[in-house]
Amino acid sequence: MNVTALSTSSRPSPPAGEREPAAKNRALSGFLGSNIFGLIIAIAVFVLLFGLFANGFLSKVNIYSISRSIGINGVIGLAMMTVLVTGGLNLGLGAIAVCSAMVVGWSLQNLGLGIAPSLMIGVLAGAALGAVNGLIVVTTRLHSFVVTLATMSIFFGTMILLSGAQGFNALPRVMTTFGRIRMYGVVSPLLLIMLLVAAILYYIYRYTAFGREMLAAGANPFAAKLSGLPVERLFVWCHALCGAIGAIAGVMASVRNGAVVPSMAGPLGADWLLPAFLAPVLGGTLLTGGSVSVIGAILGTIFVEIITSGLYMLQIGEFWIQTALGLVLLGAILLERGRAAMALQRSTRR
Repeated sequence: MNVTALSTSSRPSPPAGEREPAAKNRALSGFLGSNIFGLIIAIAVFVLLFGLFANGFLSKVNIYSISRSIGINGVIGLAMMTVLVTGGLNLGLGAIAVCSAMVVGWSLQNLGLGIAPSLMIGVLAGAALGAVNGLIVVTTRLHSFVVTLATMSIFFGTMILLSGAQGFNALPRVMTTFGRIRMYGVVSPLLLIMLLVAAILYYIYRYTAFGREMLAAGANPFAAKLSGLPVERLFVWCHALCGAIGAIAGVMASVRNGAVVPSMAGPLGADWLLPAFLAPVLGGTLLTGGSVSVIGAILGTIFVEIITSGLYMLQIGEFWIQTALGLVLLGAILLERGRAAMALQRSTRR
């Protein structure tokens, strides 16, 4: 037994009536100091500011546009979060999403399959490409940054060769109509898909042994392996899950555009990198692995989309908007490092 355990056990425990308020106070102080509370305050402040100074920011058209972007970018962020759990990265997320969406378009337009089987094939394709990343990482022991940087080009280039850089614009009308629906005049149904994906991930990480094992493997792979967890297999599953969710994001982007086009995520899918990292990092997901915040990732997406939309409506140049988002990401990373250092100092003092 260590000294701390002996000293703690020798103290008389407070009465039950005093323990409950103390626990509530600790929970409240923890929430007030969390990323989630900070994001809620930041979202409220910027909504107020843009509502006052950006003409049309609170219009129905703009709110609908924001909700649609939140739906897609939220799923992108949640996909990246599943790999950040391992302490790794997936720079090829955009390329995987585009490839999977192209598979869906090919299944619908060339094979003549129905919507449901085509979507299933696309999600499986995304999971397979993600699993390829995971297998390369665990077998070569290279960092996922290097692996996914290489596979980003491989996946995207292969897709361009096979498709001849031609998209699929004959999607079923029900899909294109779905992307234009306005629920209550202001909400896109793509937002509901994002909430469904978030709910599933929240359940996995919070209530399933599989989710807890992924978190344990990401927090300390060596200790997890000593305890009997199949760390390499769990890492492959994390990458496969990232690819499957990325495929959903690719289909959502296609539904919004009304067609599947190879350029929808930019060259090599690189346009998705910033939103993929911003949302989970702002929400409190650790870059070192082992900790996630699904609710925080959603709030991070909302914050980023409000900032982006507000700056656009203030007619700030595209360059300055990208600069602002980059500074937000850098600030979030530095804040995470600072909190980790403070937590380490507190633990050593004890």
